[in-house]
Amino acid sequence: MSDTLTIALSKGRIFEQAMPLLAAAGIRALEDPETSRKLILDTNDPRVKLVIIRASDVPTYVQYGAADVGVAGKDVLLEHGGEGLYEPLDLRIARCRLMVAGKPDAVIGERRDRRRQRIATKYVRSAERHFATKGQQVEIIKLYGSMELAPLVGLADLIVDLVESGKTLKANGLVPLEHIRDISSRLVVNRAAWKMKHARVTALLEALRAAVATQQGETAESA
Repeated sequence: MSDTLTIALSKGRIFEQAMPLLAAAGIRALEDPETSRKLILDTNDPRVKLVIIRASDVPTYVQYGAADVGVAGKDVLLEHGGEGLYEPLDLRIARCRLMVAGKPDAVIGERRDRRRQRIATKYVRSAERHFATKGQQVEIIKLYGSMELAPLVGLADLIVDLVESGKTLKANGLVPLEHIRDISSRLVVNRAAWKMKHARVTALLEALRAAVATQQGETAESA
């Protein structure tokens, strides 16, 4: 097995918020993925590479060993199922909430025509689990984007989506109706890498754990 430690990350919010934690662990990217066309980025440590992929693909790359470790949102991990992964650390970044949302007059679990409520979401597993736990039978419609449009055009009664500030919902005349769970990004580790590169993975894990604790302390002080 190569001596290189490969870390899978996605562009955008997760990358931006993960890099200060990685920097505290002594790892800095030599290029910005927003301006570079490269999908594999070098770092200041020649034995560490960053693989830049879609957020939804991070667990799969780590599961199959194409990356040793990765940073993925809990929403993505719930949909993936977590097979072949260890999830040793909540990095407490990219926080938001997984919510049921709809029009202000929407009532969850009720329809006058007795048909099942239609739920539009890309978080199919999470939505199915949530409504099954409540004993509610619903019809899940899988969408990949523009979730807020579904109730407006009659495609669905409700949506299940991530909510950060709630501004997008409000702009489209929707409101959050039910909280499913809090979401943040987690460090995930390939099981084989955990064994074969245990010392290096553990060192990274402990450095990130200390960085998270420091960051949380600073956040609490400034609150």
